[in-house]
Amino acid sequence: MNDSRQSPVRIVVDDREQRSGMVELLAANESVSLSISRLTLGDYEVDDHLLFERKTLTDLAVSIKDGRIFHQGSRLAQSDKRGIIILEGTSRDLASSNMRREAVQGALISLSVFFGIPLLRSRNLQESAQLMLYTARQNRAIATGALSRHGIRPRGKRKTQLHILQGIPGVGPERAAALLDKFGSVEAVFTAGTEELLSIKGVGKNSVDAIHWAVRESEIEYGRFDEDSDPVL
Repeated sequence: MNDSRQSPVRIVVDDREQRSGMVELLAANESVSLSISRLTLGDYEVDDHLLFERKTLTDLAVSIKDGRIFHQGSRLAQSDKRGIIILEGTSRDLASSNMRREAVQGALISLSVFFGIPLLRSRNLQESAQLMLYTARQNRAIATGALSRHGIRPRGKRKTQLHILQGIPGVGPERAAALLDKFGSVEAVFTAGTEELLSIKGVGKNSVDAIHWAVRESEIEYGRFDEDSDPVL
């Protein structure tokens, strides 16, 4: 019987990632079975179970500014595959972005704590490729019982959505259910205006402030990212 842990790691690369250099790296690895296709979510689908979104720190700064990172995070969190974000680069890459250190930290808190998305750090393209392969191998080890699995992920789309909303301070099970019933998705809740949110029974100003705090960053209260400061990530 063939040990699945020894079979090639199956990776589907989104066709828009072909210029990144990752395709050549992965294709040169004999332990990888590679294909290229258009993915509706994520940049790399691994073993039909893991979904990686790869972002350079420069890309991260841009996506925080335009709010795209929260849209992507919401979709990854609700996917039936395990969503993972790889953050690639060093703190120096953020020095020229005019992105404030606390804004980056706030976004990472939202993604990891409230959306429940693992964030993996990588210095360069080569390390990003290694991280995907390491994760795939550990996932296979867990599936075959070689490693114990800690924690239980909610199953089903609605349960996952409620789990995300309940991660926001002050939004318990009843408020989360009311918000989801009204707006239909986590993304719609996060993009709703103050008056829309206040129209929900049991949702007050404190809850609205908590929702907005979780997904929006205020530029006024933050100090600019300093290249010479401690690493932001």
